[in-house]
This record gives sequence, structure tokens and C-alpha cells, in this order.
Amino acid sequence: MKRNNLAMINYSIPLYRPPAEADNIILQATFGCSHNRCTYCSMYKSKRFTIRPIEELKEEIGILSYRYPDANKVFLADGDALSLSTEHLAKLLRLLKEAFPRLSRVSLYATAQNFLEKSVDELKFLRAGGLSLAYFGIETGNDELLENIDKGVNSSQMIEALTKAHEAGIKISSTVILGIGGLEHTHEHIRDTIKLINAAPMTYLSTLQLGLEEGVAERFLKHFETFTPLNDLQILQEQKHLLSELTSPQKIIFRSNHASNALHLAGTLPKDTQRLIHEIDNVMRVGEKAMIPKCFRGF
Repeated sequence: MKRNNLAMINYSIPLYRPPAEADNIILQATFGCSHNRCTYCSMYKSKRFTIRPIEELKEEIGILSYRYPDANKVFLADGDALSLSTEHLAKLLRLLKEAFPRLSRVSLYATAQNFLEKSVDELKFLRAGGLSLAYFGIETGNDELLENIDKGVNSSQMIEALTKAHEAGIKISSTVILGIGGLEHTHEHIRDTIKLINAAPMTYLSTLQLGLEEGVAERFLKHFETFTPLNDLQILQEQKHLLSELTSPQKIIFRSNHASNALHLAGTLPKDTQRLIHEIDNVMRVGEKAMIPKCFRGF
């Protein structure tokens, strides 16, 4: 039966996706985030976590495939679609493969908890079904800060989760939040984040700067005795420290292209490490006028 070309996808707003998914199909496999307690995050506070029925998703996949028959990449929203059962995700992946003949990548947000709740065999099964990339928020490698921000896991659990993903063949795109420890914990934040990254396999690494949206700051700050926000130069010092001591044995594609950043960087580690550090040094010498104006930054 021919589908109505005017059929609409009624997305549940707010809808978030990584910068790299801007031109790809977005399908909301869930609404909200199953954890939804991170104190710095306001993304899904207006939503209750909901698993969407397969039949409902099947209808939307049909609409999307009619409109974009040549699409080859799909991002599964909302906050952590990997929280879905293996059976549910496998059914969804089969529907996507049937609907998009050129499908080459299915990606989603994932938490450490999501990976820890599944066996390596389950993850391999999902990888074979088409799940190839997970966006993973490290934020920090320091256990005290992880507790302060209510991440729900410690650094050892994050390493375990990332190792399981690697064993299953799922690529990981990780993020670190610069400034999340404030001036009081900047050393421990970067020191322990370096340890975590050096111990955990990943394909991509990105950094963004801490930004507390309206309604979030009070909840975030009450978990710290004192918290002094870092200025842009101090943030760049954290960035430099992080890059200078990463020694992961595998190649990592690095970006700091999030809209929150004072400086956008791009390179491959370790090949471009010294060039990236040189770029940071040049901007730090010049100062604020060499950075992205604050009016152009945000979340």
C-alpha cells in the first residue's frame, strides 16, 4: 500500500542528538533517560522514561523509509536506548535493516549501566544486527566527582563497560566534561580521567565545557562543599593536561567541536597530539580574543 507522503513523525520534544548525527534518520526508541539523575544534565527532566512499542516504531520506520529510501545511518533516541532489552532492540534493528537497504550504521546513547546489564554475547548479537556505535558520557574519571554528579557508576565500572563494548565490536564515542570539578578538584578530575581513558578502549573522544542550564545549577552545586567555576584559560589548561598525558595504545579520533567549547580542536591521537597542544598554547598566549565568543556558545 502506498504511504501518505504527508505523514508526519510526531517527535517528543525536547529531542537531542550528537553533532555527528545531524543529517541522519532519528528514531525515538524511548522517551527520556532510564537513569536521569545526573546533576549537571537538564536534557530529559521534563520526561518520564518510556519504552515505545515495536508496532508504534514500525509505523514510524515505514514513514521515514518512504521519505528517505536511500538513508544509510540511523540514530536511536532518546537518552539511552541501549537500556532496552536485547530482544526488543534486536526486533528494532531487524525492522531498520528491512526498511533501509543501504543501512550501514545504527547508533545510540548508552550508559555504563546499559553495558553492564548485558552480556558480551548479547552485545555481539546486537552488533551483528547492525548496532555499530554508542555515544558514551565519561564526564570524569574521578570517583568522588562521579558520586557528586550522581552518575550511578564508578571509574572501574566504566572501564568494564567500555571493555565489554570493545569485545563486542561496538565502537565508542566518549565525552569528557572540562571544568566539572571546579577549581577545587581540577587536578583530580583530569588526573583520573587520563587514567580511565588510557585503560579503556574507544574510537572517538570529545570534550565539552561545563555549562549549567537554568534550574540545574542549584541541584549540581549542593553536592559540593565549595565550587569555583573555571574560566576559559583554566579550561584550556585542563584540555592541554588531558591531551598531553593520553597514552592509549590505539588510535583515537579527537574532537572538541561541541557548541560549549571556547576552542574547537580536531585531530587523531597520538599522531596530532603535539599539534593540538601547540594550538592550545597559541590561544592561551593571545587570550580571550582568540577564543569563540561566548555569545556563540551554548548547549
